[in-house]
Amino acid sequence: MQNWNQKDIPEDEREPFYDWIAKDKEIVKVILLLTGSIQGTKNNVNKFLESFERFDWLWKNKIDESLKKFNATNPQLEDFEEKLRDFTSFEEQIMIIMDTHQIGALSLKTQNVKVGLKKWIASWKDSYAKDLHKRAKSMMEELTDNIKQIKLKIEKPAKDIDSLGNVMHALEEIRNKQSEIEIQFRPVIEMCNLLETYLPEIMDNDKEEMEPSQILDKDWGNLVSQAVTIRNDLQGEQAQFKKNLVQGVNVLIDDVKAFRKNFEENGPMVPGIEPKEALNRLRMFSDEYSIRKRKFDTFHAGETLFGLPHQEYPELVQTQKQIELLDKLYNLYSKVKDTISKWKDITWTEI
Repeated sequence: MQNWNQKDIPEDEREPFYDWIAKDKEIVKVILLLTGSIQGTKNNVNKFLESFERFDWLWKNKIDESLKKFNATNPQLEDFEEKLRDFTSFEEQIMIIMDTHQIGALSLKTQNVKVGLKKWIASWKDSYAKDLHKRAKSMMEELTDNIKQIKLKIEKPAKDIDSLGNVMHALEEIRNKQSEIEIQFRPVIEMCNLLETYLPEIMDNDKEEMEPSQILDKDWGNLVSQAVTIRNDLQGEQAQFKKNLVQGVNVLIDDVKAFRKNFEENGPMVPGIEPKEALNRLRMFSDEYSIRKRKFDTFHAGETLFGLPHQEYPELVQTQKQIELLDKLYNLYSKVKDTISKWKDITWTEI
């Protein structure tokens, strides 16, 4: 751009407009002041932007990967609380950022930035809280299932010694758990309290099923009351069960003796019988022994239940030992026989 009033001067000799401006000291002074002011403003803007770098982990790190690494450390409740507290602290830091920031003639608006940062923080906080909620729900389901299983055990009618023993064991299990049930529920209660503090909206979705205090007071309390009622009812029937047990033991004593006599006279150890016949007899008497062994186990448990001395069955023990030894012997016999049979099918040319 050329200066004014130079039409009569050859074009290559005309003075540029910029040279004329550069010669004016006042203009140069203003330009230098303006350049310095712009650079200063630029530095202040960069410094203000650097104040947001403490939030850059929100978008630089991936939530799923970070949560996976966190879970790999086997975190405890205190670790989750520390994480949620950190997220809340960052939320508070975002809240105190001014909506406008004045730098010289510039007015920087931060509302949209703050909204974006809050959404990022909410995503991180929500992911960690949901993972904690999942853990609490899993532990709650395990506890409630345990209560339901015990409830099913004590609700089964006690018709014989076996069923009576199962009910009595379940009642004993309830009595033993009385001292530790609150300790088992405490981690779940603390998890739910933590979620209520930092992210109550998650708990609002399944408030009824995730109320450990209510389950502890209602479900477990009802189970204990039901157990007391059943225990009292069984005490009234104890005499009849005990009588049936004694009668059953006496019958089993005679039955075992008869079984032993039959085993000696017609069992697999009778001299002169073929191995195949002996094997068939062994299987038959083994099945009959299993029936009497089950009765023995039932009556043995009943004697323990009622505090009675344990009846001994020496004939049954002797028969058990012989059946086990014979079973090993005839298993070996069968394997040898099968092997010899396979050898007969091999031709000499294949050897």
